[in-house]
Amino acid sequence: MDRHRLLLALAALLAALAAARSEADGTIYDHLRRFGLPIGLFPKGITDYSVDPATGEFRVSLTQPCNARFENEVHYDLNVTGTLQFGEIGGLSGVSAQELFLWFPVKGIRVDVPSSGVIHFDVGVADKQFSLSLFESPPDCTAVKPDDDDPDHPDRNDPQLSLHVQENVLRAVS
Repeated sequence: MDRHRLLLALAALLAALAAARSEADGTIYDHLRRFGLPIGLFPKGITDYSVDPATGEFRVSLTQPCNARFENEVHYDLNVTGTLQFGEIGGLSGVSAQELFLWFPVKGIRVDVPSSGVIHFDVGVADKQFSLSLFESPPDCTAVKPDDDDPDHPDRNDPQLSLHVQENVLRAVS
C-alpha cells in the first residue's frame, strides 16, 4: 500500500513539474509578449520553436514557407532565427518584406516606444515603419511552393544577390 502511495505521489509531482515547465515555456507568442513585442510578428502555423533564455537566440519552424499580408507582403521561410531583446529582434534571418515589387531581407525589428504605436523593420536600405496595430494577432499565412514563387523574387538565401538588389534600388532612387 505504501508503495502505491509513493508511486501516486511521484506521478503527481511529475505532472506538476511538467505543467510548470510548459507554463514557463509557453508559446513563442508568450516570449514575444515578455520581450515587449506584438504577437503578430509571427504567423499562425508554427510547428516548433526554441528560445535560449541566456542569450535570447530563437528558432521558429513553420509547416512550410508562407506569405502574410500586412501593409505589404511578408515572406516567412521554413525556419526563422534571430535574437530576442526587450523591444526588438536582432540578427533576424528567414523573413523578407516586399517593397516596390522587390523583396528585401528583414534584418531586425524594433519597437522604440510602445506608446508611439509604431514598429520598425530594418530592411538594410531603409527603416520601414508600420502601425503596431497591424501586428496585434498572428496573421494567416498562405503557403508558398517553390514552383509558385515569383521568378523575379531574389533568392532569399543568397545575401549577395539581396545586397545587389538593394544597391540597384539605391542607385535608382538617388
